[in-house]
Amino acid sequence: MTARHILLLPGDGIGPEVVAETAKIIGWFSEHGPVKFTTSGALIGGAAYDATGTPFPDETLAAARKADAILLGAVGGPKWENLPYASRPERGLLGLRKELGLFANLRPAICFDALADASTLKREVVAGLDIMIVRELTGGIYFGSPRGVETLPDGTRRGVNTEVYTSPEVHRIARVAFDLAGKRGGKVCSVDKANVLECTEMWREEVIKVHQAEYPRVVLSHMYVDNAAMQLVRNPKQFDVMVTTNMFGDILSDIASMLTGSLGMLPSASLGKPDTPGVYEPVHGSAPDIAGKSLANPIATILSFAMMLRYSFDLKAEAGKLEAAVKQVLAQGLRTADIMQPGMKKVSTGEMGDAVIKALGA
Repeated sequence: MTARHILLLPGDGIGPEVVAETAKIIGWFSEHGPVKFTTSGALIGGAAYDATGTPFPDETLAAARKADAILLGAVGGPKWENLPYASRPERGLLGLRKELGLFANLRPAICFDALADASTLKREVVAGLDIMIVRELTGGIYFGSPRGVETLPDGTRRGVNTEVYTSPEVHRIARVAFDLAGKRGGKVCSVDKANVLECTEMWREEVIKVHQAEYPRVVLSHMYVDNAAMQLVRNPKQFDVMVTTNMFGDILSDIASMLTGSLGMLPSASLGKPDTPGVYEPVHGSAPDIAGKSLANPIATILSFAMMLRYSFDLKAEAGKLEAAVKQVLAQGLRTADIMQPGMKKVSTGEMGDAVIKALGA
């Protein structure tokens, strides 16, 4: 039997709870599937800072490089907000992405039929929604330089962040989007602010070059980010694959999350070169206000493992089986607090995880 190793990075807040539920599901697939999965754990984020004085210990990076794939919970929380910038929990996550060269973030926004009424939008707007947002992850304003805050001679303060992209960075993320679209609905919408930002004007020009040279059968459109935000709420089903910059993708994917009913439903995958372990994590944050109360929704993390099965291990049938199990549980009316609806049964974090395992064995 093939063996694969998964590194678990629970992180902070509800991270350990949702990762623990997903670890049980990893164990189920290890027993019932074609691949034997082993797991180990390491520290990242605030938990790592408390234990080691850094949000991204060298030991964690070494373990990540040895793994076949990585499952991450969440990082951050008010406890660490006043730390120096370089020591904040989020630097651990950004450092992991940067060190592994994970340049492509895949964020699907799928509205399960059982949750179409949980969205704040009308059912007819979101029912059947299936969007893939492809976010560039290692460039742009989050990593560009110069950056920082300085005090000028007259005592005023000046903050600087720089939006920077090179044509190869745009080309590789565009190819990811076009490849995905070729296996889906055949449409890519590239989101930019080319009417104001020269960097994203270049982005648009380079996306067009890749499209014309390599993907003429995919339909390419362009949209300014402010209009894209509006259209996600107005008519989200017009989109198939959206590709955009680091910051724009961060914002748009959170907007898309509310179309599905809750941040607790959205998985993500961060991918690099084929020989690099991918990082899979829920889109939601650490939610420290509910940590330790068994209120967290583990579905986003469970679906992140489904993405891992599909993209890191090429286990498409197993990924589909897990996604079907989640749909079955939702159709049975089981809900965590964030997606609770009248007439449904409220369950804890652990009960939701157990229900998915039961559905897998059915």
